[in-house]
Amino acid sequence: MTVSYPNQYRNYCTFSNETYQKASMGEKQLVVIKYELANPKDEAEVLENLYVLNLMLDKGVDKNKIADLYPELSKYNDTKSPNIQTFLAGIYRKTKIPDAFGPLVKMLIQDSINPPKNAHFDPTEEIGGAILDYLA
Repeated sequence: MTVSYPNQYRNYCTFSNETYQKASMGEKQLVVIKYELANPKDEAEVLENLYVLNLMLDKGVDKNKIADLYPELSKYNDTKSPNIQTFLAGIYRKTKIPDAFGPLVKMLIQDSINPPKNAHFDPTEEIGGAILDYLA
């Protein structure tokens, strides 16, 4: 697993080929992701798993099966990491988990009051978009 974080030249993360292989395994991989989100080694592992969930949603994996991971996902609702916030907002936007609306609003307010330092992008854009999708 290799994650390259956003920098002054690129405002997004990049992932190794292993990440894409993990996503191609579909629903079979959800048990592993659930465990890794509950017991992460580091932020890179969390980001990889959130990215894989986003890819799975884009590929048509049943959003309800991913929504079932909300107890593990909600562990990161209070994060200050703009990377994790952005991926979480994307997952919540696609699944529309009812319990995730409040944490999205909290993230938006938190980042508006105390913008993330050294972020090479604005996570509030994705968070705000997710909130608007909930309201639509």
